Amino acid sequence: MIVYFSHKQGFLKDVDSNQIDKIVADNFLRIFRTNSNTREILSWRNSLPYMANILRDSEIPEDVGVAVECKIMPPSGKRIDFMLSGTGPSKEKHVIIVELKQWQEAEKTEMDGIVVSRLGGNKVRTSHPSYQAYTYRCLLKGFNESVYETSINVGACGYLHNCDHSEDLIDERYGRYLLEAPLFFRPQVEALRGFIKARIKLGDRGKVIQTIDKSKVRPSSGLADSVVGLLKGNNDFVLIDEQKVVFEEALQLVNLAEAGKKKVFIVQGGPGTGKSVVAINLLGELIGKRRLVHYVSRNSAPRDVYAHKLSGSRPRGEIKSLFRNSWAYIDAETDGLDCLLVDEAHRLNEKSGLYGNLGEHQIKEIIHASKCSVFFIDEDQRVSLKDIGTKEEIRFWATHHKADVIEAELPSQFRCNGSDGYIAWLDNVLGIRETENKTLADIEYDFQVFDSPQDLREAILAKNQSNKARLLAGYCWPWKSKANSSAYDITFPEFRFQMRWNLREDGNLWLINPSAIDQIGCIHTCQGLELDYVGVIIGPDLAVNKEGSLITQPEARAKDDKTIRGWRQMAKESPDKAKTLTDRIIKNTYRVLMTRGMKGCYVFTADGLLRERFKTACIKSDKL
Repeated sequence: MIVYFSHKQGFLKDVDSNQIDKIVADNFLRIFRTNSNTREILSWRNSLPYMANILRDSEIPEDVGVAVECKIMPPSGKRIDFMLSGTGPSKEKHVIIVELKQWQEAEKTEMDGIVVSRLGGNKVRTSHPSYQAYTYRCLLKGFNESVYETSINVGACGYLHNCDHSEDLIDERYGRYLLEAPLFFRPQVEALRGFIKARIKLGDRGKVIQTIDKSKVRPSSGLADSVVGLLKGNNDFVLIDEQKVVFEEALQLVNLAEAGKKKVFIVQGGPGTGKSVVAINLLGELIGKRRLVHYVSRNSAPRDVYAHKLSGSRPRGEIKSLFRNSWAYIDAETDGLDCLLVDEAHRLNEKSGLYGNLGEHQIKEIIHASKCSVFFIDEDQRVSLKDIGTKEEIRFWATHHKADVIEAELPSQFRCNGSDGYIAWLDNVLGIRETENKTLADIEYDFQVFDSPQDLREAILAKNQSNKARLLAGYCWPWKSKANSSAYDITFPEFRFQMRWNLREDGNLWLINPSAIDQIGCIHTCQGLELDYVGVIIGPDLAVNKEGSLITQPEARAKDDKTIRGWRQMAKESPDKAKTLTDRIIKNTYRVLMTRGMKGCYVFTADGLLRERFKTACIKSDKL
């Protein structure tokens, strides 16, 4: 889908009329039936004349194809800023992607492909321009049938027309992306012209762009073979028992959905039952069959970790494009995808966007976008006031779409040493529900309570020989190190303990980066993932009062934590509702943290009485 399409001569005429931003905005309204925002209009007004200046070269053909705001592939809302098309010296077809930025400066970061720039006056983390251009190129080469079957050459670059130079942006840490998609600054007009002229010798009046725009979207055979090959023999993703049954049922439903009748498959499973394992295997199998399928999760941590684990011989952008945020389907076309695999479906929200003001309903949008939707869910892992993912809600929207609903369960638990008894004990000790498992008697799972966070840290370090042990904590400490890299976040001065949250440098890959053992994770970067051993610091939001009752204290959560944002206003309007919801969210949060370890969970609690409660409750049978 292209917002603006012309050729060099027509584009220059529209720019010279000082109407290019209005023309693009009018086309945008006609195509998307919504007005462009002010920032988009200003970007067209400011950036497109600079591209016109680049094209004012007699050696660039007058009939070279020009396109502005090209939607890459459904259902992604991502659009390529600027595209050119033509033929090369040997009549080969070429298209060039240009990522336009109005930045005047930017700062490097320790995160792969990420920089800091100013947006609306605020400093924000965002993708490096070369990384963006490179990933768009990967999407075309990996999913656009015309590109990979008719050998259309795709070039890519970035152009910062307001920036004279930036050492940070050409730092060696971005070297591989700069090699794939060079970056040009304001003084480098001739260099950018040279980049274009080296690839396009003759114009085509945009025929290549039109071919790409009308092409079918499905994974290339090379991408399919690569993902399947990476999954084969990977013990992280081996299917066992009921997992295999659910896997085959899901495949069958995808095939049946071809007839035009939507299928919704709800898969219930507790911690460690293999929901993510089934989802990743389904992704590989369906990609291998050249189906258009995405792995979806609201949390970015599982997406990033799985994409990293599956990265191999294929470009990173192609692999990562298979993993999507639950926001991605707001404007998706009906049945544009064969299947959406929604992991951690309990974390879905009603609205989307940074401010929760976009779209109508994520479950509705997901079912709308795909012929078959598979929701992997555990309602006991809802950890935010905004989490609306329930089986009841999925059934409602499935009925709305007149979809067939099929349900299954993954009962066997492979985490926590395969002990369902540990999960039942945890539910009991956290006050989630009363069970018969009052102690850890006869439960083979390494659970220990520590009297200091320093001792806990040393125990987890000792268990980290295979890089599968980490510290986690409830979000009760502000993220000071975000603004000041030398500051510490989680501190216990009385124990001489201080550590930082993990979110600054390694981002979502902290769980698999060996150097990240010195950082502490939270619910946002561990849910949906697993370790061998987990150390959990329980903050003051969970405590025991003088009467010996377990209590939750939402006021002890850090102000940075968005999971219970709005609870104070809710408490004024409906105190009982606020108490019930925040109580369950806090308890669910620690339930999730304390079930990340396959072999063991070690705990320190900020509240001394709670520490004693855990010690009493975890007495083994040989100590009774």
